[in-house]
Amino acid sequence: MVTNLPREALHKWGEVALAKRPKEKIKKIQEFLSLVPKHKGTESLRDHAKRKIASLREEIVDKKRKKIGVGRSSFFIEKEGDTQIVILGFTNVGRSSLLSILTNANVEISSYPYTTKEPTPGMFQYQDLQFQLVEAPALIENVADRGARGLKTLTVARNADGLLLMVDLSKDPIQQYSLISKELEKARILTRKPKGKVEIERTYKGAGLKIIIVGRLLNSTFKDIEELLKGYGIYDAMVKIQGEATVDDVEDAIFEGTVYRPTILIANKTDYPNTAQKIEQLENFIGDEIRILPASCKTKNGLEKLGSEIFEMLDIIRVYTKEPNKRSPSKKPFTTKVDSTILDLAKKIHSDFYKQFSYAKIWAKRLRFSPQKVGGNFILEDGDTVELHMH
Repeated sequence: MVTNLPREALHKWGEVALAKRPKEKIKKIQEFLSLVPKHKGTESLRDHAKRKIASLREEIVDKKRKKIGVGRSSFFIEKEGDTQIVILGFTNVGRSSLLSILTNANVEISSYPYTTKEPTPGMFQYQDLQFQLVEAPALIENVADRGARGLKTLTVARNADGLLLMVDLSKDPIQQYSLISKELEKARILTRKPKGKVEIERTYKGAGLKIIIVGRLLNSTFKDIEELLKGYGIYDAMVKIQGEATVDDVEDAIFEGTVYRPTILIANKTDYPNTAQKIEQLENFIGDEIRILPASCKTKNGLEKLGSEIFEMLDIIRVYTKEPNKRSPSKKPFTTKVDSTILDLAKKIHSDFYKQFSYAKIWAKRLRFSPQKVGGNFILEDGDTVELHMH
């Protein structure tokens, strides 16, 4: 994303990051856009800035609705359960049928196109976890370019923890998948895991101005990153790199641009004749980076695997907690990312547990005996039981 922006535009985006109120941010982004030259190299960035304005305007409307007791925008779905997964696809591919089969949602299923007008949520129980599935309104070609409503649909996907893309095997699944991918790309939503992830935390420590970079850089030096950040008016920040990243990745993080959402592709309507060849063609076209689940919402074949597929896709584990002096652990687990530590869990439960952590006792099948006393850096695995002790 090397945009070669004028210095005035770089500094203006620094002002955007510092703005606190939505109206102020909108004003700063509009000023930023006025300073960005219009050419192919800045097209993606300009689109991102416009989506940001649309999202901020929606936030303002939501606050006004809440103030007068009307509630939130129908396109805003509060996250519930352990994770939120959005179902995306073109009209009549089976999105509503899938939601109806898996959840308690009151869904209108119709052969008429574009029946779903706004996002519809439902809870999908998998073992002792609850996945919130949200059916988004049907995608249409060039939805990313179709004003506020199109942006809202893609914002629902952007805010989710994962995606279920659906294609119809009675038609051309490769064409459908290609169009969906194109729209997600315009909205800067990745469905293939990037090599690295960059987070920039502005620390605002005043007199002690400095930039700290943690992680691995490709084809660049820490000095390059420092100069890039200072060009945007960022002089005091922590840059955290997971995996490996380039200068472009760091610049993208400044704009809070590209996001990665783990994805499963559901190839629906396997009950139609001659679909095996289409599935094979789809697998060859996509490769092994995205899971493909052949299924039929009509016969329900294949859908019995979806819970475990989602669990694996999200790269999460379940950890059960136990209070000291109690025999049994909690029935409801905490979910956290694979390779999380005891301290990661403590922070997730409550900041006091993290700040005052002393040690933990852990019960785990992989240990020779349980419980064992461990420190904060102990790596957790799925099914572990943890008892936290504070100072």
